[in-house]
Amino acid sequence: MTLPPVNFQPPSLLYAGIMLTAIVVGAVLLKFSQTKLELRWWEKIGLGLGAFCGGMIGAKLPFALGDWEGLRSGTVWFADGKTIMCGLIGAYFGVELAKWVLEIRIKTGDSFAVPAAVAIAIGRLACFVGGCCFGKPTTMPWGVSFPHVDGLRHPTQLYESAFHFTAAIILWDLKRRGLFRGQLFKLYMITYFIFRFLTEFLRPEAPLWLGLTGYQWAALWLVPVFAGMWWWSVREMDVASESAASS
Repeated sequence: MTLPPVNFQPPSLLYAGIMLTAIVVGAVLLKFSQTKLELRWWEKIGLGLGAFCGGMIGAKLPFALGDWEGLRSGTVWFADGKTIMCGLIGAYFGVELAKWVLEIRIKTGDSFAVPAAVAIAIGRLACFVGGCCFGKPTTMPWGVSFPHVDGLRHPTQLYESAFHFTAAIILWDLKRRGLFRGQLFKLYMITYFIFRFLTEFLRPEAPLWLGLTGYQWAALWLVPVFAGMWWWSVREMDVASESAASS
């Protein structure tokens, strides 16, 4: 039996409140997650700022590059439109840049995995109540009627929120058990790219080539990139361990 359509009106205050909650919760979790890192307080703040700024720039960059007039005037950075995929990539490289500037040599990715997953999960709830980022038409009983579009749609925002909440739980357990040490954020990124590739079939994005969307092509490229970075990181740790054992 199909549920009656739920008509959403974009509640800007509620949207902003949920997004603010996502940022605050992510920051609090990051603070607790970094307690065991051998870093000074200002180094931790620097890494957090690198992640935040990199994520914000990455999330907006594809839209900025597609709007040269808005990019020139600066208005594009304050307009609607963000992509979580590029935001995650931007956050990752924002942290790496901060580590390079601050000359931090220890692995820090594990401390960001759970906070990022929880923050994005909450943020996707804001997309849901705001009526953006919805999916294709569906006859499923959980279909939702969003503003400015006809019929029931896949609530892809909730699918993503469920994925990130689940990822946060699994990543927390892996970290607690000491598994995939130093690689948890890469694991999170790779699994998200795979998830996004599959769920793109439920989204109304225009295909670019061979029936695949830009996000799907990006995922196909990014999975081997991050897998290669994982391999290289493990190789470096093995070399360091062998050097320490022989000295």
